[in-house]
Amino acid sequence: MIIKTKKYQLPTGTYIKMGLVNVLKEQWWVILIALAICCGYFWIPSIWWIIGGLLGYGLYVLFWVIQFAGVTQMEQNKVIFEKLAYEIDSRQIMMKVNTKQGMPIQWNMIKKAEMPKDAFVLYLSKAQFIHLPHKIFNSENERKFLETILKRKELIK
Repeated sequence: MIIKTKKYQLPTGTYIKMGLVNVLKEQWWVILIALAICCGYFWIPSIWWIIGGLLGYGLYVLFWVIQFAGVTQMEQNKVIFEKLAYEIDSRQIMMKVNTKQGMPIQWNMIKKAEMPKDAFVLYLSKAQFIHLPHKIFNSENERKFLETILKRKELIK
């Protein structure tokens, strides 16, 4: 069975938010470094330890926000933010710009998958993912079939 979705365009704001959340989840340990710097207050009491730790973490988050916002502006990444249709089967995911142009993504390229309440998110890397909201599927059976494929490929539990 092949799942053919409706065309969908990933909003840039959604991309930035989801990318930032993914990076902060993967690199959760950075907050520990900021907290360790803040704990310098107990060694030499000065508010600058706390300001330095919070400022460092704030700059770290700002760096990633700028990275994800920059990706949305780059010419070579414009394809990601165009209206795309997807054809999904147990061999691959075909991202189609139109009926003649498309790019296959093999299942082994997908590192992990998540199923929030309203979408499927397939992560290729820290900054690359495929967001498939439930509204682009034509039926409930297609969503269940995709979920079955993801379970078979051991991308979700």
